[in-house]
Amino acid sequence: MKRIENKISRQVTFSKRRLGLLKKTHEISVLCDADVALIVFSAKGKLFEYSTESSMESILERYESYSYAERKLNANDSEPKGLSVNIQEKPKLMSRIELLQRNIRHYMGEDLDSFCLREFHGLEQQLDTALKRIRARKNQLMHESISQSQRKVNYIKISRGPRL
Repeated sequence: MKRIENKISRQVTFSKRRLGLLKKTHEISVLCDADVALIVFSAKGKLFEYSTESSMESILERYESYSYAERKLNANDSEPKGLSVNIQEKPKLMSRIELLQRNIRHYMGEDLDSFCLREFHGLEQQLDTALKRIRARKNQLMHESISQSQRKVNYIKISRGPRL
């Protein structure tokens, strides 16, 4: 097997194989009730991703914790303790940062080209939930502000005393 030299043929093959890979990923998740996350970067750096019902973030967190625990078990005792923790934490933190940045782009409506209908539905639910929380917090602050203003008005009325 070798790299396809013709750029157009390579792109067509990439697109077809990516779709096939997505199809197989979906099939294994449905047939075997498996949590699956698939991340593919094109030669140009474009991100294509797929995750099952549980979110990509939760699957990656599970992978990171599993991978971190496995690395910790296999780590040499000859490394200084503080240094080995920092070295092991860096990939986990970098992955987490990348995931958060990608989520922010999605929340801003960017990089949505590779989304399937299920991913759009999940993003919409997340945004709806966030909007409900924002509105609830805003209403709470407005009620608190109104109550505080009413207390000030009552205090001013009391401090002036009755007018005759």
